Amino acid sequence: MISQIKKSKNTEEILDKYRAAGLIHHQVMADAREKIKTGLSLYEYAVYIDRRIIELGGQSAFPVNISLNADAAHDTPLFEDTRVFGNDVVKVDVGVHVDGYIADGAMTIDLSGKNAALVKASEEALKAAIDTAKAGIGTNQIGAAIEDMITALGFSPIRNLMGHGLSQYTTHAEPSIPNCRFSREVILNAGDTIAIEPFATDGMGYVDNGSIKEIYSRISKKSTRLPIVRKVLDQIDAYHGLPFAKRWLTSEKLDFSLNQLEREGILTSYPVLVEVAGGLVSQAEHTLIITEDGCEVTTKM
Repeated sequence: MISQIKKSKNTEEILDKYRAAGLIHHQVMADAREKIKTGLSLYEYAVYIDRRIIELGGQSAFPVNISLNADAAHDTPLFEDTRVFGNDVVKVDVGVHVDGYIADGAMTIDLSGKNAALVKASEEALKAAIDTAKAGIGTNQIGAAIEDMITALGFSPIRNLMGHGLSQYTTHAEPSIPNCRFSREVILNAGDTIAIEPFATDGMGYVDNGSIKEIYSRISKKSTRLPIVRKVLDQIDAYHGLPFAKRWLTSEKLDFSLNQLEREGILTSYPVLVEVAGGLVSQAEHTLIITEDGCEVTTKM
């Protein structure tokens, strides 16, 4: 099935804010690559990235995902998390926004030094996708380019994870960008802003929800009756509907409040996503502005 998303309404002023977020993102990722090392606290690393985004003039579009080994996405440290980096395959996924306009990008760092081929598979798939993307191209063609590159390099794409469109204060807008051939196809327009994020694995190529959830976002404008829960909701409002980390909030009964808000349909949570066969996972991601003859990569300068 082929469909057409609405013609992009992104003005040059809006695109410049996407570009500004991309510049900040590029510097943050360069700093993050330099800082990471075995023995470093994951919590310290996350706080460093959070602060670096603000120092450079941006805001976090979502909590930094620091997902290890078979964990593909959505792992972010708990408050005062005691974990440290070992010989891990580390996915670092960072979001930056300027006035709600988002730069979303990720890299994989292999601290073991033994998984260069796996890291290369997602990176080369991203390059192939970028080379494919332009106005008039269908999202299925991008998915096919990703799948063909990853399988040619001896790995499997993760088929139930996708890239996505970006819009103001929305990290996952239309269209979805598949990592393999897909039955539904959307035609891209000049001015569309999308994030392409291939995931490669030596496992089965699917993820499922794990037991840990540290990331939430508000999905309803409803309020809540309990005063202690309303105080937490007031803190959450500062994120304008963007995902936030539990560690960013303060409350005597934080777990109770978050669970209550989720039960009432005001929040949704994002469990850590785990490769179903326990395979190692790599990820690469950039944000693109689609043009008539190609694309502009905002997160790669």
